[in-house]
Amino acid sequence: MTAVRLKKVVKKYGDVGAVHGIDLELQDGKFTVLVGPSGCGKTTTLRMIAGLETVTDGHIFIGDLDVTDLEPKDRDVSMVFQNYALYPHLTVAENIAFPLMARGAKRADIQGRIDEVAAALEITPLLGRKPKELSGGQQQRVAIGRAIIRQPKVFLFDEPLSNLDAKLRVEMRTELLRLQRQLGTTAVYVTHDQEEAMTLSDVMVVMRDGVICQQGRPVDVYEQPVDTFVASFVGSPRMNLIKGVIDHGAFTFAGGVGIEITTSHFGETTLGVRPEDVILSVGGDEGFAGVVEIIELLGPRAIVTLKARGTSLTAVVEASGLSGITEGAGVRVRFRESKLHLFGVDGRRL
Repeated sequence: MTAVRLKKVVKKYGDVGAVHGIDLELQDGKFTVLVGPSGCGKTTTLRMIAGLETVTDGHIFIGDLDVTDLEPKDRDVSMVFQNYALYPHLTVAENIAFPLMARGAKRADIQGRIDEVAAALEITPLLGRKPKELSGGQQQRVAIGRAIIRQPKVFLFDEPLSNLDAKLRVEMRTELLRLQRQLGTTAVYVTHDQEEAMTLSDVMVVMRDGVICQQGRPVDVYEQPVDTFVASFVGSPRMNLIKGVIDHGAFTFAGGVGIEITTSHFGETTLGVRPEDVILSVGGDEGFAGVVEIIELLGPRAIVTLKARGTSLTAVVEASGLSGITEGAGVRVRFRESKLHLFGVDGRRL
């Protein structure tokens, strides 16, 4: 069953197009993340699903119901905003209960749901407090509680963790996933953070300039990017993209560095290689020569920036394998051949 379906959806602001005829199917019970740089149309798409933005052309379905022209209150969705949007004069309990109170639910039923939601979010001791008495993470839990209390068909999240510090963001990501798995409700989540998208999503949708570039399981998007934009946007550190020429099974770049490669393609090509697939060694004659510029030690691994004949490359090296690899040192560089990516002059995957 498809929980949410967008069919050739267009959004324009006057003559300016924000979303250009996208088709998207969001599976029931899955956690789908829309990711892309600022201005790519991901938040506009989310707001059209919620009914907060009108659709210029196309249709949006939730289940079998065409909700394109329905008011937000009639779509059976709940949304968590970036700024939490809590009512400052209400207690935590009243904020959580607000959607049910607005619908005229019975007080006894409301209290039962408040207790249930607060227990799930581990905020029961906070029910009597006002939002100003809460930390950012606590406010975020209250906003999520308000969204889940009436058990909607779809949860919508608009960059809900962007105001939190790094440690709390990681904790709340885990909490969101736990809740979504527990409730089994379809979730649509917007972020510009590709690492957040990779860790949260069942389905990852990469957007750029109002169109969908690629969608699928995070591991598939990472391992099989459809073009150089997705290749460079998804992954941290970003993929190395090296322009060169393929001729008779050899990729040549930077004035003569040649790499044997299995392909029938000829001509100008961009070679993509993930930093973890760049292999560095000291001494020997395998690969080609490079010079280490910067080493960033990140606990069990290090990010190494190096130059090879004017071409800048990034490698990820296990900290235990850094012996002899120091800033300014010469190294030998080779690529893991089974993990190479090839892109044509149009940027599309070959």
